[in-house]
Amino acid sequence: VKTGINKGYVTQIIGPVLDIVFPDGKLPPIYSAIKIETADGIGNIVEVQQLLGDNKIRAVSMRSTDGLKRGIEAVDLGA
Repeated sequence: VKTGINKGYVTQIIGPVLDIVFPDGKLPPIYSAIKIETADGIGNIVEVQQLLGDNKIRAVSMRSTDGLKRGIEAVDLGA
C-alpha cells in the first residue's frame, strides 16, 4: 500500500527520453507510469524503462516532449 506521493524532477531530456531523479531514493518500478504537468494543462505520461542508479530512472514519453524543461516536477502514479 502506497501512503505518500513519490515526487522527482527531470534532469535530462533527449527526444522522447527523459532522465528523472527521485531525491528520497524511492524509485518507481520498471514499466510504472509517471505524470509530468505541462503548460497546456493536459500533462505528459512517461513510462519507466531503466533504473540508472544514483536515484535516477530513464523513461520514455508517450507524447511530444516539446516545451518540457529540466527541473520540472514528476509524480509517480504507482501504476
